[in-house]
Order: sequence, then C-alpha cells, then structure tokens
Amino acid sequence: MTAQLPQRPLRLRTLLLAPLRLVYALWVALAFLAIGLSALVLMLMVPGMARRRAAGRRAARLFLWLVAMPLTVKHEERLPEGQCVVVCNHASYLDGPVMTAALPPRFAFVIKREMSAVPLAAIVLRRLGSVFVERNRTQPSADARRLLRDASRGNSLVFFPEGTFDPRPGVHKFHAGAFASAVRAGCPLVPAVLRGTRRALWPGGSLPRPGPIELEILPPIIPASGAVDEAVPVLRDAARAAILAALGEPDLTCSGDTARPPDTAPVRSVRASRS
Repeated sequence: MTAQLPQRPLRLRTLLLAPLRLVYALWVALAFLAIGLSALVLMLMVPGMARRRAAGRRAARLFLWLVAMPLTVKHEERLPEGQCVVVCNHASYLDGPVMTAALPPRFAFVIKREMSAVPLAAIVLRRLGSVFVERNRTQPSADARRLLRDASRGNSLVFFPEGTFDPRPGVHKFHAGAFASAVRAGCPLVPAVLRGTRRALWPGGSLPRPGPIELEILPPIIPASGAVDEAVPVLRDAARAAILAALGEPDLTCSGDTARPPDTAPVRSVRASRS
C-alpha cells in the first residue's frame, strides 16, 4: 500500500494565507464601494447616454485594475460595427462589471428585474440604459415589447440568456428573449465566453480571489430568414453550442424543445470531453 502524503503543509499554508485573503476581501469591498458611489454621482451628473456609458466603462476597468483582476478581450474585432446582440455565459456577480469594462459603450444590458429593487444599483443601471426583464418564465409581453423597441431603434444589447447562475461550473438552458430580439431586428447575434469570474468571485460564498479574467468573442451568427418561431430556436441552439464548445464546461441542461429532454443526465462539451 502506498503511504499517504502528510496534509500538514497544506493546512499550514491555508492558515497562513487566511489573513491575507481577509485583507484582500476587505480591499475589494472598499474599492467596490468607493467606485460604485463615484459611478452613482457620475451617472446623476453626466448628460447623455453615450457619455454615461463611457464613464461606466472606465469605472469598471478601474475597479478590475485595483483588485488585481486583469481583463483580456480576445477577438474584439469580431464585434460588428453596427447593431448586434451579444449573449454570454453567466458564472458570477462579477460578470456584469466585467462585460461593462470589456465591451464598447454602445451596448445596453438586459438584466433580471430583481436588480431594479436594489436602490443604488438600480439608479446606475437605469442611467446606463439597462432594460429590466422577468426571468424563469415565458417572456412577458411588456418586456418583449421593450426589448423589441430597443432593437428596432438600432441599439446593441447584451444578454446573459441563462438568466441565473449557481456554484456548479456549466451552462444552463437559454431563454429566448435575446434570440427573438436578434431575429426581429435582423442583426447578427454574437456569442461570447467569460472565463475566470467564477474563480474570482465564487457564487457559493467564498472570499474573492485575484486573478486574470478573459472575455472571448466568438464568430457572429446571422439569423436565418423565415418565420420567427422557427428562426429563434435555431439561433438559440447554435449560439449555445458555440458557447459550450469554446467554454469547455458541462452542459447542465438543455432547452425543452430540443431532442434531449431537460431531465436527462448532463453531458460535457466537446472540449471538456477531450481534456
């Protein structure tokens, strides 16, 4: 029988690092509070949506720099110059600030309605032109009309189509709102993959950690012409497949109208199965 290696050095290292992690967590909280309050003042004072979004982008980038979470954007040139809809995997509370820092300021974010009840955050998000929608249900008509109005005006939108996240790595099912907006607006849909945010701020409740964060822009997908009811699921499944292949995390579930029913066992993406 092989002898087990002693665990004492690992435990000692954990004990030694614990005070440093607490100090870092305090620094992250103070940086977030300071930049968040500054952003709130800017959102209230700066005129013009474009200027406010540019200020929000600079604030998000400053926060990531201060907390030692360097951001890299891969293939930014894949973003169309005109209108588009970006969809991205969702893994952490950091995802919104990271996408704000990474994308050009012409994008409006589509956010779960629960955030509209958070007093200070709601003010900032509204001043940035964010759209609040319900989640975990079929798209309500009022929200659908608001999204389509933004799309018809030529606005570029950002969605986290899973609508939520949990501590497990992987991709949940995608809601249809992002894809219906792209189809009806006739604009490209751009899948994107975030890496590193789950480790940096694990949604299971652990302390934040410094480390690199990456956003990879995947090739745009042009919605198929034809009936909306047929084009939306095709576009959704194509975008989800592209994100799964690039991300390399488990497929936690699937859309209800695809071949595999949602209650079957999760499968891993192609990249994960090869690792």
